[in-house]
Amino acid sequence: MKHIVAIDQGTSSSRCILYNKDAQPVAIAQKEFQQHYPQPGWVEHDAEEIWQTQATVIKQVLQQHDLKPSDIAGIGITNQRETTVIWDRKTGKPIYNAIVWQDRRTADECTRLKEAGVEPMIQAKTGLLLDAYFSATKIKWLLDNVEGARTKAECGELAFGTIDSWLVWNLTQGELHITDVSNASRTLLYNIEQLRWDEELLAIFNIPAALLPTVKTSSEVYGLTRHSDIGEGIPIAAIAGDQQAALFGQLCHQPGMAKCTYGTGSFLMMNTGRKKVASKHRLLSTIAWQIGDEVTYALEGSVFMGGAVMQWLRDGLMVFKQASDSEKLANSVSDNGGVYFVPALTGLGAPHWDPHARGAIFGITRGTTHAHLARAALESIAFQVDELLQTMTLDCGEAITQLRIDGGVAKNNLMVQFQADISNINIARPDNLETTALGAAYLAGLAVGFWKMEELKQSWHVNQAFTPKLSSEQVNTLKHYWQKAVERSKNWVE
Repeated sequence: MKHIVAIDQGTSSSRCILYNKDAQPVAIAQKEFQQHYPQPGWVEHDAEEIWQTQATVIKQVLQQHDLKPSDIAGIGITNQRETTVIWDRKTGKPIYNAIVWQDRRTADECTRLKEAGVEPMIQAKTGLLLDAYFSATKIKWLLDNVEGARTKAECGELAFGTIDSWLVWNLTQGELHITDVSNASRTLLYNIEQLRWDEELLAIFNIPAALLPTVKTSSEVYGLTRHSDIGEGIPIAAIAGDQQAALFGQLCHQPGMAKCTYGTGSFLMMNTGRKKVASKHRLLSTIAWQIGDEVTYALEGSVFMGGAVMQWLRDGLMVFKQASDSEKLANSVSDNGGVYFVPALTGLGAPHWDPHARGAIFGITRGTTHAHLARAALESIAFQVDELLQTMTLDCGEAITQLRIDGGVAKNNLMVQFQADISNINIARPDNLETTALGAAYLAGLAVGFWKMEELKQSWHVNQAFTPKLSSEQVNTLKHYWQKAVERSKNWVE
């Protein structure tokens, strides 16, 4: 029996999941890799370590079931988005560490461009706002700061890619330099209505077109693996950015359906169908996926620090040994004790878009404990997502009635119930929380005829539903202090 392999390359780990014909995971391997923080606000990854860890887990999964390349119907790839790698086409070696989506080093460059008045044009073409989050200013920084990079780029000797492009390049031994529309739409360089790299945008950011990958749909056979350790001849059949893959994996295939992924960050995304909805409240319009000639668009709000907040409490402050311990600790107190934690450790994302905000904890008293801090941190994740839900409602003119959730933090019942309470929304948590990888598997399976769309619709099941329980008075008080705390954390770095 054949299987589908999903490569899920995330911000903190590389994973591989093997799916059978029933869309059930039958083997999983995961390996964390190092985070690099060379300066305050800078976040980097070693791109070669990303590839090495990803190659390792792919091999582990295949070995678990003693599978040959001929046993794999196709590979689907999903990846951390916006993270930027530039490598030498001849050697295949990166010219510098990958600059991660969380990195804020180009915030001043974005401010300069805003002051030049180009943001409205950029938003109209890309659906995005001018922010250091996206790839374009990261590319420009690399070309301007790595010796000889700009000259080599202009001569066509270098290649840029988001992480999906880097993985495909390595899987095919440099045969393919490609990306898909969902990842291209996150670079600030791709016109999401005309479906092409935009010359005017390339000129604004001073980026040579020779750097860029060829843009493909999200579900098609791009080529075959050429890597001796992993196996040769396996079809690479899908690419989708992690949040778009999760939307697809949650089967939010109809306009108006929404999901939130609670991972390193928290990402709310709503399917808007064939229509690109221009946000009036600083959310993002983006391409969800393209299958054949049909492009599906989405509205998105991004929270930079979701599960990463709990990682910081674990690793930075050593509040608990494992992130999974946070729920028990937070439940040991009845409420947050008046403590509010604004986790702007890498600035604030939507709808604030303040790269100069910094993390802050308010309301600390002599009675504050680790438990109150853990509870405030978990609540901060829900507060940030609530801001996105309210903003998305303003853009769409109607409230989201059901939110489908996934990601590691979605296992935390305290956080999920708090989300239902403060957002006054029904939340559905499916059996399978690994919907990012599942979405990549679905897209690959469709491309190679492993599944049909009707089969996928039968595979999504609710594991637990959460409904609001707090009174409106309680909710209003909580939100009042949260908003007060957010305002005081803004524009901290001058």
